[in-house]
Amino acid sequence: MNICLRTKFIRSSIVNSLCRLSTAAPELEQNDQVLIDDTEDVQAREAEIEKKRNKSRLSENHYNVIHDKRPYVEPKCLVHLTVKYNRKMYGKYGIASGVNPSICWPTKQEIEERKEYEAIAFPYTIPEVMASVAQTRKEEKIKIQQRDAEIAAKFAKFEQWKKELNDKIAKKAAEAEAAKLKKERLVEEVRRHFGFTLDPRDERFKEALAKREKEQRKLEKQAKMEAKEKMMIAKLQQKSVEINEKS
Repeated sequence: MNICLRTKFIRSSIVNSLCRLSTAAPELEQNDQVLIDDTEDVQAREAEIEKKRNKSRLSENHYNVIHDKRPYVEPKCLVHLTVKYNRKMYGKYGIASGVNPSICWPTKQEIEERKEYEAIAFPYTIPEVMASVAQTRKEEKIKIQQRDAEIAAKFAKFEQWKKELNDKIAKKAAEAEAAKLKKERLVEEVRRHFGFTLDPRDERFKEALAKREKEQRKLEKQAKMEAKEKMMIAKLQQKSVEINEKS
């Protein structure tokens, strides 16, 4: 009897223990789970897949430019480390460029240097520049008006100047014709002086012609002096008449 009771007790204890172990096992397994971060592996796989998809044979920087991405993720030369380049990248690609936006604002030193430069390069204020431009335009307008007035005045005298030029040309032509006739007349007089035809290249002919020309110039000079004297006498007489009329 005791043996049977002991056997039942042991059997029930074993069953209860097994039940407890079966219910606690999932809890232990759940508590002992280890989380593995495979984000990098996923990103690497995605990058590899994207690389295989690229059949354009473009270089990485050109491929990025085509797809509106920053050309170089890592700096390749000194230019890529400059403030100007990084500002350009942020201005074009925004926050996706990975550039700190604070780099787009100038430093205090840059502001002071810019102020100093502008004070030298642009010493005048905007109102002063506007006034200077207005004055310059006004002066240019006045010059244009003066030039137009001069052209109009000259154009009005165009016919008069044209007539004076034609008269001057006609006068010179008449003087040249008169000189030619005078020369021919003197030559004819010299020939009549010798009484026979003489070669104009002959020395005697040249001497006689020069003498005759000298005499002719003397007579012309004397005639001019006489005409001048007559003119002076006429002026004096005119003045005398005017004085007598006033008195």
